[in-house]
Amino acid sequence: MTRPAGTTDAPSPDAAPIAGDGPAPGEDPVPGDGPAPGDGPAPGEGPAPGEGPAPGDGPDAAPSPPPATPTEATRAADENPSPAPSRRRARLARRIVLGLVLVLLLPVLAAEAALRINGTGDPADGTRSRNRDAVWLGHAWVDGRKTDADIAALARRLAGTGIRDLYVHTGPLEHDGTLERSLYPRARWLTGAVHRALPGVRVQAWLGDVLATEGPDGMRLDRPATRAAVTGSARRVLAEGFDGVHFDLEPAHSGDAGYLDLLDRVREVTADRDAVLSVAAHQIDPLPALHAVAGALTGHPKWWSQRYFGQVARRVDQIAVMSYDTMQPTEGTYGGYVAQQTSLALEATPDGTDLLMGLPFYHENRFGHRAHAETVPAAVRGVRLGLSRTDADRARFGVALYVDFAATEADWTAYREDWVSPGGA
Repeated sequence: MTRPAGTTDAPSPDAAPIAGDGPAPGEDPVPGDGPAPGDGPAPGEGPAPGEGPAPGDGPDAAPSPPPATPTEATRAADENPSPAPSRRRARLARRIVLGLVLVLLLPVLAAEAALRINGTGDPADGTRSRNRDAVWLGHAWVDGRKTDADIAALARRLAGTGIRDLYVHTGPLEHDGTLERSLYPRARWLTGAVHRALPGVRVQAWLGDVLATEGPDGMRLDRPATRAAVTGSARRVLAEGFDGVHFDLEPAHSGDAGYLDLLDRVREVTADRDAVLSVAAHQIDPLPALHAVAGALTGHPKWWSQRYFGQVARRVDQIAVMSYDTMQPTEGTYGGYVAQQTSLALEATPDGTDLLMGLPFYHENRFGHRAHAETVPAAVRGVRLGLSRTDADRARFGVALYVDFAATEADWTAYREDWVSPGGA
């Protein structure tokens, strides 16, 4: 997930060409246009050969200038070449460009129209919070910047909501998988204070890093030593009183076997301690194999296949889809996209795993994210529509709010009114 611009509190867990000018068909003569065969005087309309002088002929007519010599004619042609061939080439080039633009643009417009349609309709009754929601919290909660007063304010903020899990930024991990203890000096204070102020709310250690999947720098999960070190880091944060481990390792490519092996290793650790293992997950291919196409064209696959998403979901207790940074231009298409992602994720997630859909509690404008399009109301509407169409009665379902330090009052209000108590229920 991309980080909100200008924030240093925490990294994030996991964006059309205009038709060129040119004459419309028929505006200009196409190459070779001119009189059609047979144009001109009909047979017998003009004087026949030998009938008499043509108009202008005769003794009073002005003398004709002498014909240009071949040398003069050649020189005039060289100095004033005919512009017709260059104009024809320019028109042809414009038409080719226009055709290519239309070939690229029409599928995009069709897809956007389909998403807009997918975002219409009425959510089913009962598609609301199941009290399994979560929120990502910044690093200030474990490094000494927060106090007991902040805990009391957090308790007031979460009262009456469906939030059960806090993903508290505790990393980042080093590229070799280790975790500096100096990063979380107030971890024990935080877990104890939350347990006292918010009984039943779980505090998970959010551990993340950049993976070396698209460049030379970053964590390499293909190395057994790195996976072992990450597992050791998970064990140490659990010893600090955390109720679980939440991984945000990006970009994890679809099919990454090292990532699956890491989850298997850490799951053994969390299960032994009756703790939770959760992950921030990439979005699912909106079209079959789109991740492979994107990877071949850009080097950034972005999406997971639905099959790989299911493999990850079976290895964890919670999976939170980063359903933002979608490149959608409007609220209508964004809501339709979230509805589609919700349905795809529901189909792939086993009944024993909590599925959470991410809500954008941040407002920056950059490539991939437009604040006017990716709004909390649009996301909640999409979540409810996808839930209604796919598994309206699913119990192990919720939303995850990203992120506390960038949220506005309007974000919290939309979450409460549209998801916790839709329609005042």
